Amino acid sequence: MNRPEDQVLVIFGASGDLTKRMLMPSLYELHVRQMLPERFVILGTSRKSMSDDEFRLSIRLMLQELKGEKGLNGEEVDRFLQKVYYQPFDPVEGADELGERVMFLMEENAIPMRVVYYLATPPNSQQAITKYIGRSCLFGVKERGGWHRIVVEKPFGTSLETAKELDQSLLQVFCEQEIYRIDHFLGKETVQNILVLRFANEIFESLWNRNYVDYVEIYALESLGIENRGKYYETTGALRDMVQNHLMQLLAFVAMESPATMEPEVIRDETVKVLRSLRQWKGEDIPRNVVRAQYVAGESKGQPVVGYLQEKDVAPNSDMETYVALKVFIDNWRWSHVPFYIYTGKRLKDKRSGVVIHFKSTPHKLFQGQCEGSSCNQLIIRMTPDEGVMLKFGLKMPGGGFTVKQVGMDFLYASLCNNYLPGAYERLLLDAMQGDSMLYTRDDALEASWKFIDPIVNYWREHPGEHLRTYTAGSEGPDLSDVWDVAPPVSKEDKNVCWL
Repeated sequence: MNRPEDQVLVIFGASGDLTKRMLMPSLYELHVRQMLPERFVILGTSRKSMSDDEFRLSIRLMLQELKGEKGLNGEEVDRFLQKVYYQPFDPVEGADELGERVMFLMEENAIPMRVVYYLATPPNSQQAITKYIGRSCLFGVKERGGWHRIVVEKPFGTSLETAKELDQSLLQVFCEQEIYRIDHFLGKETVQNILVLRFANEIFESLWNRNYVDYVEIYALESLGIENRGKYYETTGALRDMVQNHLMQLLAFVAMESPATMEPEVIRDETVKVLRSLRQWKGEDIPRNVVRAQYVAGESKGQPVVGYLQEKDVAPNSDMETYVALKVFIDNWRWSHVPFYIYTGKRLKDKRSGVVIHFKSTPHKLFQGQCEGSSCNQLIIRMTPDEGVMLKFGLKMPGGGFTVKQVGMDFLYASLCNNYLPGAYERLLLDAMQGDSMLYTRDDALEASWKFIDPIVNYWREHPGEHLRTYTAGSEGPDLSDVWDVAPPVSKEDKNVCWL
């Protein structure tokens, strides 16, 4: 892969956790693999007052914490930190010192007018930062022979209306092709491999439809609670925090039609078609197809933990969901009448995420032990804890007779010992620097997902606390067997399966 063009990366919110724990380690890995531009500057900025050396020291200490002293090459760290600078900045009251510093660093390092802005900031500061860029000396780089792009972290609004407002503020400075709405789920190798698994293998693509698929699961489960993010979670909840962005985009990748080419806009056209085909739930359809729940006190990894209502900055009578499960239908030719079960939650037994394609059972049972009802033929695309692809099916047990035993074939990316498995942010940062938007969310996809989510949020707002279930922290989640015939979680590790 070719290196990106020479450029400057400006990170807003550089003193925050996201920058130190995700962005800088990812940029360091790209540096070690010689994937960064030949002439490249990283300029961190936030309200916090720091010098270049103080900022570099904080990054060095974080790299040491994450990778350990033995996992770092001291000389490589030194070379990487030479690319790193810091500039204090207030987007509302600050003058144009930031823009002037960027221009100076470009000139000093012989870098053309090419800038990527990364907004690693809370949503309430995104519009102010965008307005600053529009009035600073950095605006108009295209007229001077360069380009600029902006990477925006989720959440992309809290409703369709607020998402449109955010878009309008961005579009006053950037065109849509310059806006990169990042979703780190799509940066995972396994998610990208869904396209190859389907469209490079006729054995799967020919079965990838309503004729052979019984139902599909898409899930992201977490063992952690809200981790001192009570103020954020009280305004968001599991539906808007995980489903509206991560899991809806994953659904679109799983269900999309074959693209004509691998051009980013062609891929994104197909994912938007899926989101526009979602059956909209309204009124009393919502409690029948969308279940919300909240964790109560229990145990996590053998340690007692409090319930959601006892967490810091959570209202004592809050009805905010920490778990949500949806039964979704895609009303198009390929997926008509096939249910997609989407579920996510906090403070559950295990951390795991992935996709399970459940194929239909055979129409006639011939053998002892053969599956019937919910099929034992499954294709499992696992994103965490170990990225990989697994296939489950039935085979004859050794000996006399025809007793069937369920077996599985398991591929793990970790088994590719000679190949480096990049982190999600490594891939997405590199794509933004190269101008590849395939794994980023487009405005029409964002609008389509909010059109599906908004009626659910509004129904809950109009019926506070209604149908809110509870589940014990450290459990598998709420019992949903009284709601659906197939009730999540149904993709638990099966100890009766013999893995080949």
